[in-house]
Amino acid sequence: QDCSYFNSNAVPLKLSFQNVDPLGENIRVIFKCGDDLRQDMLTLQMIRIMNKIWVQEGLDMRMVIFRCFSTGRGRGMVEMIPNAETLRKIQVEHGVTGSFKDRPLADWLQKHNPKEDEYEKAVENFIYSCAGCCVATYVLGICDRHNDNIMLKTTGHMFHIDFGRFLGHAQMFGNIKRDRAPFVFTSDMAYVINGGDKPSSRFHDFVDLCCQAYNLIRKHTHLFLNLLGLMLSCGIPELSDLEDLKYVYDALRPQDSDADATTYFTRLIESSLGSVATKLNFFIHNLAQMKFAGSEARPTLSFAPRTHTLKTSGRIRDVFLCRHERVFNPSKGYTYVVKVQRDNEVTFVQRTFEEFQELHNKLRLLFPSSLLPSFPSRFVIGRSRGEAVAERRKEELNGYIWHLIHAAPEVAECDLVYTFFHPLPRDEKAAGTNPTPKPADATWARSLGKVGGEVKLSISYKNNKLFIMVMHIRGLPPLQDGNDPDPYVKTYLLPDPQKTTKRKTKVARKTCNPTYNEMLVYDGIPRGDLEQRELRLSVLSEEGFWENILLGEVGIRLRDLDLAQEKMGWFALGSRGHGTL
Repeated sequence: QDCSYFNSNAVPLKLSFQNVDPLGENIRVIFKCGDDLRQDMLTLQMIRIMNKIWVQEGLDMRMVIFRCFSTGRGRGMVEMIPNAETLRKIQVEHGVTGSFKDRPLADWLQKHNPKEDEYEKAVENFIYSCAGCCVATYVLGICDRHNDNIMLKTTGHMFHIDFGRFLGHAQMFGNIKRDRAPFVFTSDMAYVINGGDKPSSRFHDFVDLCCQAYNLIRKHTHLFLNLLGLMLSCGIPELSDLEDLKYVYDALRPQDSDADATTYFTRLIESSLGSVATKLNFFIHNLAQMKFAGSEARPTLSFAPRTHTLKTSGRIRDVFLCRHERVFNPSKGYTYVVKVQRDNEVTFVQRTFEEFQELHNKLRLLFPSSLLPSFPSRFVIGRSRGEAVAERRKEELNGYIWHLIHAAPEVAECDLVYTFFHPLPRDEKAAGTNPTPKPADATWARSLGKVGGEVKLSISYKNNKLFIMVMHIRGLPPLQDGNDPDPYVKTYLLPDPQKTTKRKTKVARKTCNPTYNEMLVYDGIPRGDLEQRELRLSVLSEEGFWENILLGEVGIRLRDLDLAQEKMGWFALGSRGHGTL
């Protein structure tokens, strides 16, 4: 009963073997016929070596590396990782267009890690493992990446499977490569890392992890080239000549300094995150897999970890929407508190408007519209998250749920309805008093004109050149109109009456926590001259036709730094009216 098959091209078998240990669980493996698993074995071996290098350097990337064994020509067995799901299955819980939405992965992790400390641990595992996957898949040129061969464990560990194409041998649509981005890093992954749809300081940690892991692997370029070179004559089609080795050489860029490589990999992260092609590829894969979906598959709610029924939960006698509450995490909005009365108990559940809407959409898949009450309109004029809208929706939703539980028995008593009104761990807070809400990033709230956040710099001096790596900024104040700024960094070496030492970074769009990893270089400056200079760094918001707005600045006396070694750290930003910090 535990055996089945997968819907990919080779139709692999999912096999379950009885464990000779009577106390052990069954051993689950995938048997594949038609794929050269020697290539998968080699790829996993390379990733295992990368992981050993990282661990030896004190960097645990939380990698999931499964076992794989080729048992003959074009066939073999692969270990199945328990408690893991493909990104496609997670995304389609939010509909076939789930790959274009930002919240599916975060909601799924929240569902399986309801306690706050569990969820934070899962996010930490996700940040590390996602960074490791980005570096490993880029260096080895692993292609044919779609949401059915990237998996996520309930503990937050992300990992890739099915390495049928590597070293840049991408699948083609005519003359167009199917894998257009350097590696898979999408907005729903960034949403988990940031804890919302705006960049946070955790994204800085992710970028730093990626760049640190990349630079550690670059130190061992010759090891990887030698190991892969030994395999040139083994008959793997995609590893057959020196051009295949050159792909790895070009990806590792051994001629670059660590700072140049950091800048390079940061641009790769930005390119991957901005790629629409990856999400489109995921969406096309969702459509292709729809024909394999069983007709008896029942819809489930994406935010509920398990299904509940009338028999297991007890009959619902009445429901009443008591109030709405303002929430800030994971995003700003309103949640609605519903009182659910059963035969022998009263419970309170919290649901968002989007979750009510998901219930209605799933019910429409099971029942004709004539059996269902009409759902309140999603579209409103003005701000859709305002207090007045929340109050109006409260009355409309109250009418909706009353008609729902008084509908025909097949609707009112169905599993979807009973699952929706069953308490989740987050609902325990609804029965108590309403706590004073606090924004998720309150620790970084700064008022404009006092301290305006911090900038992370790396400053070094070598061969009469001053190198300033502008890495990250955190906690910038919003503009006076409440919008996020478009920040960029500008530097001068003072005194500079002619303003010849002006240097600038690129502009980051709509963020209070930008990442740059850009190197600003001052050439031909003797050490003695440098010690008389002050580095003046300003952070401004680009305003198009209007004058750019100063968000904060810092002055650094270079004589106070030991220029013989690199100085890296966070520097507080202040305003001109408050002197240099």
